[in-house]
Amino acid sequence: MSAPAIGFTFRPERPPEDLAAAARAVEAAGFDELWLWEDCFLAGGFSASAVALAVTERLRIGLGIVPTPVRNVAFTAMEIAGLERMFPGRFLPGVGHGVAEWMTQVGAKPASQLTLLEEYVTALRALLRGEEVTVDGRYVKLAAVRLDHPPAQAPPISTGVRGPKSLAVSGRVADGTILDGMSTPAYIESALAQIGATRPHRITVYAWSTIGADGPAARDAWREPVAARLAAGDPQAEALAVPEELRASDRIPDEAIAAATAAGTPEECRAAVRALGELGATAVVLVPPSGVDADPAEYGRALGLV
Repeated sequence: MSAPAIGFTFRPERPPEDLAAAARAVEAAGFDELWLWEDCFLAGGFSASAVALAVTERLRIGLGIVPTPVRNVAFTAMEIAGLERMFPGRFLPGVGHGVAEWMTQVGAKPASQLTLLEEYVTALRALLRGEEVTVDGRYVKLAAVRLDHPPAQAPPISTGVRGPKSLAVSGRVADGTILDGMSTPAYIESALAQIGATRPHRITVYAWSTIGADGPAARDAWREPVAARLAAGDPQAEALAVPEELRASDRIPDEAIAAATAAGTPEECRAAVRALGELGATAVVLVPPSGVDADPAEYGRALGLV
């Protein structure tokens, strides 16, 4: 199995005017990919992707994800097609359900997220292949829609999903799946089985990461996020199998934090990335903690990218 591509993230909490310099820094640090995502109510995913593509030369830019409930599929196809034509082979778009609370807040949460996702991805891929699409689905309704400027080669469409039913939809209709931060080995193995793809399927794994000379100290940054995911009953967190009496942030065993992250010493981080590749990750995307101005050069040196 080939080594995974290595990516870094620009968190949407950061001001959008910082993106251009950050993208250049990630490219200079030797990373293969830079990943963005669209959270409410921070910055638009397609505009950010366009900036990152324009200011870099070889870096692939991933957008994982934009929420399907708030974007008409024909207009999403137009955005993706335009970026693919301007920057061939460098854009990696992803779509998903969106955070249910936010979708409710903006009046866009569908009654069936699964039905919407399946209809949406199926139509989106067909539009990007240059096909004329007519569909009268529960949510996606198109009447003889065809892109005037389809890409020469449609980029792979990934979905960012977590639960078993959503993973199965991704395996049926998408070209790839984005597994969010805190993807433990046990969760990844389970997710791959649930995806059950029968054709080439890209697996992008977001890996929570901090690097330091003291491994346990570097992992401490993730105690609160791991505890929050455990409290929420998140399927990725449940794969850690942490006993109830050890789920407080100050009691979670260090080995559980290590299993949930790619954090620690440079050697531990490199080993975690290798392990994710061996499990089937096509790309491993390092995600620093929120509110931390992480230096991609430091990560690049620790991983031996430059």
